[in-house]
Amino acid sequence: MATHHAPVIVWFRKDLRIDDNAALAAAAETGRPVIPLYILEPAEAGTGPLGAAQRWWLHHALAALAGNLSGLGAPLVLRSGPADAILDALIAETGADTIHWNRRHDPPGTAIDRAIKASFKARGLAAISFAGQLLHDPTRLLTGDKKPFRVYTPFWKALERAGEPDEPIDPPARLVALSEAAASERLEDWRLTPARPDWAARFREVWTPGEAAARDRLEAFVNGAIDGYGTNRDRPALDATSMLSPYLALGEISPARIWHATRGLDAPTGDLVHFRKELAWREFCYHLHFHFPALAEKNWNDRFDAFPWKERGEAFTLWTRGLTGYPIVDAGMRQLWRHGWMHNRVRMIAASFLIKHLMIDWRHGEKWFRDTLVDADAASNAANWQWVAGSGADASPFFRIFNPILQGEKFDPDGSYVRRFVPELENLDAAWIHKPFAAPEAALKSAGVDLGRTYPKPIVDHGRTRERALAAFKALKAD
Repeated sequence: MATHHAPVIVWFRKDLRIDDNAALAAAAETGRPVIPLYILEPAEAGTGPLGAAQRWWLHHALAALAGNLSGLGAPLVLRSGPADAILDALIAETGADTIHWNRRHDPPGTAIDRAIKASFKARGLAAISFAGQLLHDPTRLLTGDKKPFRVYTPFWKALERAGEPDEPIDPPARLVALSEAAASERLEDWRLTPARPDWAARFREVWTPGEAAARDRLEAFVNGAIDGYGTNRDRPALDATSMLSPYLALGEISPARIWHATRGLDAPTGDLVHFRKELAWREFCYHLHFHFPALAEKNWNDRFDAFPWKERGEAFTLWTRGLTGYPIVDAGMRQLWRHGWMHNRVRMIAASFLIKHLMIDWRHGEKWFRDTLVDADAASNAANWQWVAGSGADASPFFRIFNPILQGEKFDPDGSYVRRFVPELENLDAAWIHKPFAAPEAALKSAGVDLGRTYPKPIVDHGRTRERALAAFKALKAD
């Protein structure tokens, strides 16, 4: 049984913040000593992606969280290993009899939590879970038939009907610490950041991990870019999106805090709704992943199991390096490598190119993004790749094949985005920036472009590969 004096463990996972953290706030309210804990769980636990780029982010996010918790009076304890063993050891060391956590909704993590709760209950210990990672509860927000949603629009309407989320919780003023701090591993010893070479060096041009930076991003967005968001969010050269996705991925800011920050804004209604729908799309992805745990491994629509995918080979390598010969695709893939992030419109273009022009299985792209994105998210990554592939829930039809030339001309009309990330083409006239392979020789020479040497020729022909993909899809439907 829990006592009035025994410490409370607060187990941080993908909620690396002190603001709007229900588990932490409830522990502080007990007046008992609080042990903030982060466990670096083994990969085989399967509790979500932790690719190389996100490991870099995690290092800095944990350093920021540790500083915030120290400011409240309780140091962050770092341990690595299986969660159940770590928790049992910490309980034995400290006499803690209660653990708080905010619920995670990835299926492997949920299974681990369920087992730990059962074990604690059997031993007379308390394991109390709280909401906070999502605006909705996937077990409760269901269709009229009490089934999971499979289509986004009805999901969005149901989320709207559910009303405004609870008011975000302010961080506690202080925490009571143990009289003798629990032993902690050193963050540096986890080697989450690259050293030789430091391929993440340029991440710092764009990103500052940590809760304070997340709040700064939110404030800047609601006071600026949200005005015009509905249109400008598709323009990769503009600073027109919230850039909050990496902070959401590791919980340095809560979706409720973001949602409430948009209330009462002067932004046009359309812009506000567009932004909230992006938050709701994240919720929908989690809803799908919760109810379809194999979302990253299996086609939602099993008809696609028979699709005639090509081997990865050299084409996949050239795609990852941004050397396809299609500038908007190459700019996106190089942005991903340079900054660990890619503009959402370009993510769709690059994903469509891999799946439909190269006919490479979407799962290979999903894994590459999982390893290279600082905002890698098990639910969103899998659901969005399946959306582009046409195999997912409420997916874009497979026959919707993005033309990388027209997409570039429409959303990067003067070529600013391409010039930034594909400097070989920076002097090329805007008329040819998205199709250098069609440019007159004089235009190429004037811009210092030597196709096949300074910039690659297209690795595939758009028209022919489009027809090939459509024929494969037609044959699939006929089976």
